[in-house]
Amino acid sequence: MRYIPASDADRRAMLSEIGKNSVRQLFDSIPDTLQLGRPLDIPHARDEWSLLEYFERLAGLNRRHAVSFLGAGVYPHRIPAIVDDLVSRSEFYTAYTPYQPEIAQGTLQAIFEFQTYMAQLTGMDAANASLYDGSTALAEGVLMAHRITGRKRFLCARSVHPEYRMVVETYSKRLGLSLETVGFLDNGRVDTEDLGGRVDDDVAAVVVQSPNVFGTIEDTFALAEPAHRHGALLVVNIAEAASLGVLKGPGMTDTASRRADIVVGEAQSFGVPMSFGGPHVGFVATGRERVRQLPGRLVGEGRDRDGNRAFVLTLAAREQHIRREKATSNICTNQSLCALMSTIHLAALGPAGLRDLALENVQKAAYVRRRIASETPHRILFDGARFNEFVVRLDDFEGTWERLLAEGVVAGLPLVRWFPELEDALLVCVTEQHSMEHVDRLLKGLAA
Repeated sequence: MRYIPASDADRRAMLSEIGKNSVRQLFDSIPDTLQLGRPLDIPHARDEWSLLEYFERLAGLNRRHAVSFLGAGVYPHRIPAIVDDLVSRSEFYTAYTPYQPEIAQGTLQAIFEFQTYMAQLTGMDAANASLYDGSTALAEGVLMAHRITGRKRFLCARSVHPEYRMVVETYSKRLGLSLETVGFLDNGRVDTEDLGGRVDDDVAAVVVQSPNVFGTIEDTFALAEPAHRHGALLVVNIAEAASLGVLKGPGMTDTASRRADIVVGEAQSFGVPMSFGGPHVGFVATGRERVRQLPGRLVGEGRDRDGNRAFVLTLAAREQHIRREKATSNICTNQSLCALMSTIHLAALGPAGLRDLALENVQKAAYVRRRIASETPHRILFDGARFNEFVVRLDDFEGTWERLLAEGVVAGLPLVRWFPELEDALLVCVTEQHSMEHVDRLLKGLAA
């Protein structure tokens, strides 16, 4: 079945209207060296039934009943049925940019509630309406710090998720920003002595992550002080938002010198499927005094002419609303549907449910970590406090890894791809999704 909306006659008529004789002539401005010059090498079209059969056959190649202990920024969490049920309502999944508030109050309220949840969890005064994902949120947080301070030098902990750092580096190169990495200690935390010795009056911000890429919890309050002594900001990234069920948000302190200035992160853990890495939902939160520097969209609460509570887009200094050079961000949208998933999940959990979820993650990860240390020949690295991830150095990496894969267990993420010095190490993630049967399969494979 062909999905070509214009017929040959339609195309000839359109070309004639603009004075062109052929599609090739339409693209004459493109150099020949950049044109393919031949049809695309794609299979012939299939009818509906053979196409369905083809995809079913492909799906049958997937490994079934495999157990995965992968985390590293995308986390397996239970999603209540109410999330899919509500986001499947047509008024949500067909909604576009809510420019007309009088007919978009439901969408605007949902975004407003997402902002409220993110602000409450992080301890900040305000949060934006979401961004593409955690990595772009971190990049936007760095650009925000650059706008606020006017400085171009950044100190970024090496324990920030390496793929997040890659996105920040891409942005930085375009804008002439300098991104320097700070190492980590044997406990998996950032090297505070190295950091303290390198912060000076040229630094725009210190960038850290907690829990970091190794699952270790950083003392963000202590890291704020050396940054603030030199007029730099503290940007805290949170890749595993479920940790905020038990950890204090980086803004939850009455001491200004110990408070994070910008908190960014990924809210995928709340109601959003892993989906092979996306789409997900990022967020940026900050203090009241810097709210005008928030990138992207912001929904505000007001009153209509009858005095009723109403919601509107506000402070939208985006490229669609303002001259491009004046925009706070060129990401000109937000992840409304994914943000709604997170909002519904958090509303369903409530404060007690969120805390229970987070505690289950902490306890299960600690249990598996203890058993690996006591029942297998492998060594646990980094003894710092952690949430639901930890690092294991395998005694025989290749043999153990291949044996576990053959038994249908993805034991974790090999860290050598990002950290050459950890060539025999796995990052293991344990959440509420992992049953005792899953854990026993992992331990049996590691102990063999």
